[in-house]
Amino acid sequence: MRLPVLVCALACLSAAPGPAAGADRSCADLRQFYTGKGFTLAGVPQTEISGEHLRMCPQGPTCCTSTMEENLAGLSSRETEGLIREAGRSLQAAFNALYRSFDTYFTELHSRSERSLQEVLAPLGSLYSQNTRLYGDLYSDLRQYYRGSALNLDETLSEFWSRLLERTFKSAAPKDVTLSEDYLECVAKQQETLRPFGDVPRDTKTKVIRAFVTARSFVQGLIVSGEVVRKVSQVSLSPECGKALMKLVYCPHCRGMPSIKPCSNYCSNVMKGCLANQADLDSEWQNLIDTMIQVASSFSTEPSLDVVLSSIPARIFEAVYYLQENMETFTAKVYQTCGNPGEPGTGSPSLHDQRKKSGSLTASEYKPSPTAGLRLEMQVSDLSSKLREMRQYWIQLPVALCNKLAAGGTSQDKCWNGITKARYLPEVMGDGLANQINNPEVELDITKPDMTIRQQIMQLKIMSNKLKNALDGNDVDFQDASEDISGSGSGMCIGGQCPRSRPGLYGYPPDNKGVRGTATSQTRLWDLLLLLPLAVLLLLQR
Repeated sequence: MRLPVLVCALACLSAAPGPAAGADRSCADLRQFYTGKGFTLAGVPQTEISGEHLRMCPQGPTCCTSTMEENLAGLSSRETEGLIREAGRSLQAAFNALYRSFDTYFTELHSRSERSLQEVLAPLGSLYSQNTRLYGDLYSDLRQYYRGSALNLDETLSEFWSRLLERTFKSAAPKDVTLSEDYLECVAKQQETLRPFGDVPRDTKTKVIRAFVTARSFVQGLIVSGEVVRKVSQVSLSPECGKALMKLVYCPHCRGMPSIKPCSNYCSNVMKGCLANQADLDSEWQNLIDTMIQVASSFSTEPSLDVVLSSIPARIFEAVYYLQENMETFTAKVYQTCGNPGEPGTGSPSLHDQRKKSGSLTASEYKPSPTAGLRLEMQVSDLSSKLREMRQYWIQLPVALCNKLAAGGTSQDKCWNGITKARYLPEVMGDGLANQINNPEVELDITKPDMTIRQQIMQLKIMSNKLKNALDGNDVDFQDASEDISGSGSGMCIGGQCPRSRPGLYGYPPDNKGVRGTATSQTRLWDLLLLLPLAVLLLLQR
């Protein structure tokens, strides 16, 4: 009798409803993981519970409560934002390093040229020694322009040659002749029509303007690029993205599979959805990087940057030498236009004495140093190669993040696919907001782009156009569309305040005369055309 009773009892026990499979599985590992993330154990179950309450993770036996799910969702967003900011800081550091490298090179080149003034211009005698401030002011103006001052470089150089003409003409006059300020002003006005310095001022002006416009625009491009990275890297992730990140990163822990990494294609879809707006920077970003590489390459195009800067003293000497060789002809023409400078009781300047003075000069010539040329080639090569590495940053960012989170290529059948450990079947979405319309992992409204990122796309367009104009020697000031981009993080201004000797970039007054020739009206038209899409987007947001 005992045996049948025992068999019957066992049969009844096996048939009786019991707890769900795994319901009494310990949550010790998750509890330790959860506290390790900085959360308290209040409300955390000791053993698995039913998962009907879950809203982000697949429903099923779990160690996560609704509160835990929300806490871990917030954590996944903060951690991903941290990774994005960290990547952005690395890129900013790379731009800052390029800025420091080029700025050091350019300022040293400028300083060496200025230091050579005395050696090259010493044969001019008193025409150099008594006018050192004139030459020093030229270099000071060039330096301030490079630093971002709203100087009109064309006018600055014209003014220099006019003042130099006055001083040279005055030095050639006999001591018993008094030249009034009005007369010297008349002499200076003959600069364009009589060309007393030959072709030197015009040729030098073209080369110097091109060199300084491209150098200044290039460092502005580096600063603007770094600022765009900083601002975009601080854009918060959407709530929908937070839910997708929770499902990607922490739902495996809630399901008791903490060691299983997400499938790489699954991770790609999540990150492409979360960073869809950032990816829309790609086209204008690559355009700006390509233009900066083009500008960098122009530094070594003949006449190269180092030759232009280093030869300024020699070109000044050449100009003065030309004038003194032709002073007799020039003086005669000045008399015809400005009249006889001799005051009552005095004679006119002795042309014989002027010719005698000019006869002692020996023409100076700048010969580029092979070492200087090699250094420029290395500078351009380094700038170009590092900029190329940055070209695809915004579309490579999701890949970089997934490299830290997802399973490798050999584990695509045994990875977390958002539901369980198995292959991820959906196709990978393209880059950018428009391509996310069918993203299976992140819900996005593709009609509502992020306005902060759209503003930065506008900055990239503006800077690209400025650089393209710089390649033609045109300094066109496209007005800044953002609230503050004046050298932040560049080391050029502190707390938004820029010292006079180093004015902040884009610190131009409304009536900026730095726009050359007819470029002013074109600039305003460009501003309107570039800002129109932004205005439309803002209206659509309402």
